[in-house]
Amino acid sequence: MKKLVLLLLLAMPLFSFAQTKPYLSLADAERVTAAAEAKAKAEGWNVVIAILDDGGNLVSLRRMDGVQVGSIEVAQAKAKTAVYFKRSSKIFEDMMKGEGGARIATLPNATAIEGGLPIFKDGILVGAIGVSGVTSAQDGIIADAGVKGY
Repeated sequence: MKKLVLLLLLAMPLFSFAQTKPYLSLADAERVTAAAEAKAKAEGWNVVIAILDDGGNLVSLRRMDGVQVGSIEVAQAKAKTAVYFKRSSKIFEDMMKGEGGARIATLPNATAIEGGLPIFKDGILVGAIGVSGVTSAQDGIIADAGVKGY
């Protein structure tokens, strides 16, 4: 009996690893990507769409035809900004334009270009979208369409 109790006590921490908070599944990421891509296609814009989880890890990446290679990393950097700071990368772009904005450039993982948006579920950050390939304002429009598709 003592061995059974001991075994149960030792096994209890294993049960605590169950996912209890909301998270961004691959299906969620694909839905966000599809909504963003639909908006981009409707406007005739070719872009890269990156979806990251709440730890800043890549879940999904779509590079539409003809998009420059550099946009792959830029899209991921915009999404990482949105994850790390729980806000739009546009906020940092706007701060760069203000007095003393150059300080923003020194923040680690802060890409001050519109096109990165956090994704929330039940008020909890679950990931982010980053878009790159056209103007930053157009990237932002596409990212917004993706988040609304979630």
